[in-house]
Amino acid sequence: MIKKLAAVALCALALAGCDRSEVGDVSLGLFTTKDIKLNNLTDPLVPGVTCHIASIEADLSLADPSDSSIACRQTGEITPEMIAQIDKSKSGEVVFRKSKSIFFKTMKIRRIFDEQTQTLMYVSYSTKETSGSFKHSLSTVPLWGTKAYNAFPAETSQ
Repeated sequence: MIKKLAAVALCALALAGCDRSEVGDVSLGLFTTKDIKLNNLTDPLVPGVTCHIASIEADLSLADPSDSSIACRQTGEITPEMIAQIDKSKSGEVVFRKSKSIFFKTMKIRRIFDEQTQTLMYVSYSTKETSGSFKHSLSTVPLWGTKAYNAFPAETSQ
């Protein structure tokens, strides 16, 4: 039984290294097990947006550091139909999540629509406090120049 569990754990560890979204890997030096991993993410509901996420991964550690950065750009068409599908609440919706620790730390990417400025905001954040702070990073994709621009104008108070 223990051998089977070890085999399953080894397979899971091997598969974890096979990340199809990884587009870059920067070593931080010979004497560290930490690397900067660069991943891409296409928004599942707005496929005209691609985000690139840089985060530290520490091999042989039970928890990766919480630092990450994000840059999102329009890489294709953005239509009113795409924007109609997204959550337009102030808290938006999680479009990506990745475990960063066996201790319940997760990196999440959340999309929030700013109707007033007609902008998609993507925030990358850690769900665990580190050194007195929740690490986060923000990138925006304006709808200006797309078919979706002003398809959902902000409601004005009268």
